[in-house]
Amino acid sequence: MTQIVSLFQAAIVFGTVILFGAIGEILAEKAGNLNLGVPGIMYLGGIAGLIGVFYYEMNAAQPSPVLCLIIALVCSVAAAMLGGLIFSFLTISLRANQNVTGLALTIFAGGFANFFGGSLNKLAGGVGQISVAITSAAFRSDIQFTNSWGYIDDLFFDYGFLVYVAILMAILLNWFLNRTSIGLNLRAVGENPATADAAGINVTKYQYLATCLGAGISGLGGLYYVMDYMKGTWDSAGAIEGLGWLAVALVIFASWKPIRAIWGAYLFGLLSWAYFYIPGLTRSSQEIFKMLPYVVTIMVLLVVSFRRSRDNQPPAHLGLPYFREDR
Repeated sequence: MTQIVSLFQAAIVFGTVILFGAIGEILAEKAGNLNLGVPGIMYLGGIAGLIGVFYYEMNAAQPSPVLCLIIALVCSVAAAMLGGLIFSFLTISLRANQNVTGLALTIFAGGFANFFGGSLNKLAGGVGQISVAITSAAFRSDIQFTNSWGYIDDLFFDYGFLVYVAILMAILLNWFLNRTSIGLNLRAVGENPATADAAGINVTKYQYLATCLGAGISGLGGLYYVMDYMKGTWDSAGAIEGLGWLAVALVIFASWKPIRAIWGAYLFGLLSWAYFYIPGLTRSSQEIFKMLPYVVTIMVLLVVSFRRSRDNQPPAHLGLPYFREDR
């Protein structure tokens, strides 16, 4: 039973990283912007939050946990939104190809983050020596109300607050897109920007806001990985990038529905860690099991393509530039 609980805890931690990335990308794609720079934006969110609290904890005599949380969150969201703003300017204002721009953003941000992550490691005295213990402890502090429920406590309440923030964001985004006039306008922009423009909706404003806010949400995934899973240090092995691509895959798996992304994220987290709990696997067999989230996504794509249900299709204008002159 202990191993099962441990597997589900690992799945929820990894699933939360993926969920933040997917929620942000769903918001951007609903406005018609295909941002393949999600892994890079998660890199920016992780390294910016780490840099901010590293210098604060290093220079403050008695760092405040609350201030540590605020600094990390503000730095992370600001850097991620800056990445979203760069992507928006290139693809919306300059009409650059969205696929190429997103991939370029991922490559650039990955190099940027690993360069500064390596620099922080040197300042701290070596790899794994970065000390933001107060901030990491604040992010990992669980919300257990009681310790008398045993495994139930471990399964549902033994996590930092960002786990519950991610779930709440997905629920709120679902409500926003389906129950508010602004959310419906946003969906109209992604489906047919020319018609939305003719109806008086400012297409450029909606696309900029959706992409930048979505990037800010995705950046929280990188911050959660650094502060919770890595316990406040930097990992240059590229795990954030892998989880970022899983977030992009989850958007397709969830059919652009935030509620479906919740359980999909934890399923992806479970599949990502399942190999570790299967006895007798060789290293090559483990690599095969690591492919499971992507295999499941491909299977879902096949099912959706055969069913051809309109509810499970991407926004009609996804990835296409909008030229008002052609309206």
